[in-house]
Amino acid sequence: MTRWGGSDLTTRRAAPPVPGAESYRGLAPVRLDGGSAHRGGYANGPTLGRRHRVRRLLRQVFGAGSPLRDLDWFLLAIVVALMAFGTLLVWAATATSGLTYHDPYLIRQGINILIGLILMAAVSMLDYRQLRLYAPIVLVASCLGLLAVLSPLGVVVNGAKSWINLPGGFQIEPSEYAKIAVIFVCAMILGELRAGETRPGPRAIAKAVGLSLIPLILVVAQPDLGVVILLLALVAGLVVLSGVRLRWLALLLAGGVLSVVAVAKLHLLKSYQVSRLTSFLHPSEDPRGTGYSAFQSKITIGSGGMTGQGLFHGQLVAGGFVPEQHTDFIFAVAGEEIGLVGELVLIGLLALLLLRALHIAARADDQFGMLVASGIAIWFGVQSFINIGMTIGIMPVTGLPLPFVSYGGSALFADMIAIGALHCVHRHRSVFGHS
Repeated sequence: MTRWGGSDLTTRRAAPPVPGAESYRGLAPVRLDGGSAHRGGYANGPTLGRRHRVRRLLRQVFGAGSPLRDLDWFLLAIVVALMAFGTLLVWAATATSGLTYHDPYLIRQGINILIGLILMAAVSMLDYRQLRLYAPIVLVASCLGLLAVLSPLGVVVNGAKSWINLPGGFQIEPSEYAKIAVIFVCAMILGELRAGETRPGPRAIAKAVGLSLIPLILVVAQPDLGVVILLLALVAGLVVLSGVRLRWLALLLAGGVLSVVAVAKLHLLKSYQVSRLTSFLHPSEDPRGTGYSAFQSKITIGSGGMTGQGLFHGQLVAGGFVPEQHTDFIFAVAGEEIGLVGELVLIGLLALLLLRALHIAARADDQFGMLVASGIAIWFGVQSFINIGMTIGIMPVTGLPLPFVSYGGSALFADMIAIGALHCVHRHRSVFGHS
């Protein structure tokens, strides 16, 4: 057997470790010519470096602890399905001169969806605590936007001064973001309980309602009655879900009733606004005036029957008989072109969206998260009911779009920010180990 210096290599004791040698373990042996003993040497160094950077980026994006791994992919699938559904309907509603891929509404809606997905991803990546921190900022920003609308910058559309023109032919509607502000602020105030409290007290309720009145009054001044109704529903729903005592809830309800009576007695609404709100009760009295939109919408929906006339084959849609058929009355397009079956699929997707939002609310770690998710569920539920209801004649025409389906940038951006907030609440629950 071979020996070296009088000792057997098989029985020789290992040398003591060299300090700092651990950091060199696993490295390639170095050759005297300055190369590496690994195959390929430094010849492919730049390529291997780029591959290493790509792999490291992919590990950061999709690896353990990545925010993307904690997203609610079922919720995202529902939203994508609704937007795809809506894009087809918007295309069918605006391509009145025949099927064309150069429809400007189709192109803009595609751009809106892309921007909306980016906004959703950005909000989804936020730390849960940042939603609380940003709530006052969102409220101030939305109020500044509403004030800008009331200034000479505002543009009147369909009798309401709710828009601001942007370069490139785009417009922004600040009242859409007031919904997010009211949800965040109410959740922040009603979700912060003092030591020993199990429910918010009268001071917290007064503060939440008082701050919510600021954007509400600014929206009334535009006026945008649809958003006013929705904001009232949001505030009332969040106060109820916060666990407030019944006596305070009764006072809040009485205040709401008195406000409605005051608006009616003081004639704060213009005659055409009152007519729009009440025309659905007697639609046949003025089918060529205030009841025209709802009247034509019901005819269009009825003409589709069970399975519809087919996409891009609706005669009433092609003739443009329904006003704003690509925005407020998009559900009428669905009725004529894909029929009752397609409408039920659309309603089913909206119902799944609401159930998923309520599921996230029920599993939230604290009251703030529960109120944020519940407020978003109220928002989408009430707005969907009003929009579908006005197309079939059971609700007044208020101009609220169908979430994720109607054409528009501001509404879709606000909807996608809300979905990002839902993901943020969901991620917070996942991080803390609730299955």
